[in-house]
Amino acid sequence: MVPTTEPIEILVNNRLELEDHLEDAVRRLQQLAALSGTHGILVTRHRAGHYSASLSETVPFGLTRELIS
Repeated sequence: MVPTTEPIEILVNNRLELEDHLEDAVRRLQQLAALSGTHGILVTRHRAGHYSASLSETVPFGLTRELIS
């Protein structure tokens, strides 16, 4: 069973901040995903400077996918 987690919201002003925050969020979610081995990670770009990262049952375990909404 995958622990229930809220999406990690990422709000940034520049590319360097984005890379740092995304790496941190994905690392944290990888640790949670490893507990069950059933969910991958979905990173969603909502608009410039606003992203979210979450565990997703639609993404195969071991993968990270990006969605631009």
